[in-house]
Amino acid sequence: MSTSNIALLTGGSRGLGKDMALKLAQQGIDVILTYRTQQAEAQAVVADIEALGRRAVALPLDAADLSTFDAFFVQVTAVLRDTFDTDRFDFLINNAGTSLSAPFAEMTEGQFDEMLNIHFKGVYFLTQRALPLLRDGGRIVNVSSAVTRSSFAGVSAYAAMKGAVEVFTRALALELGPRGITANAVAPGAVFGGGTMTDTPEIRAWVAQMTALGRTAEPDDIGGVVAFLCTDAARWLNGQRIELTGGMNI
Repeated sequence: MSTSNIALLTGGSRGLGKDMALKLAQQGIDVILTYRTQQAEAQAVVADIEALGRRAVALPLDAADLSTFDAFFVQVTAVLRDTFDTDRFDFLINNAGTSLSAPFAEMTEGQFDEMLNIHFKGVYFLTQRALPLLRDGGRIVNVSSAVTRSSFAGVSAYAAMKGAVEVFTRALALELGPRGITANAVAPGAVFGGGTMTDTPEIRAWVAQMTALGRTAEPDDIGGVVAFLCTDAARWLNGQRIELTGGMNI
């Protein structure tokens, strides 16, 4: 049986997820990462992880389509058996997501449901489906957002779903405590470089001027904290929200 720790990371083909995957590998953790459409990019991340001496597999997943979850975990079970010689993984990182900026007065039900499905309902039920495969003593890391603390125009639906994820994270920490599983949320601010948010010099300057460290974030600023949460040093950190903004709006 495999003795390596294994992380299941959703949305690992680019941006934050890619950096998380690489930082996990640097900690000696093998990675199962998912992608929705960017297969070539996901396979490139796999190659980068293998170059670090770890094992990795990329699987397709639409994290907003709950009807695919049962089939997805059949694939995960097969990969755990055939690639990693085990029947469990150790860390679940719910990272997959998209951004949406629309004024509340103009928000459509379709846009709202899109945010609900990928950022909350999908996270909720993917985690539920993962529980039989998640090892006792494991970790869950949910990716939230700084907009649950600081309000910005146009993100009412997105922020509401991320707020729900943070409440959900505390519930997980309580209910899964008897299994020794911790659950924490990380809340990045605006991160530029390979992500889905709008990236212009004007937006970067606006973000930098409201940030104590005086610059904008890159994916490399975030992934190491997620990897840290999967180390033994973080074993007593549980039910917490960790904001990663460089001191935005403080």
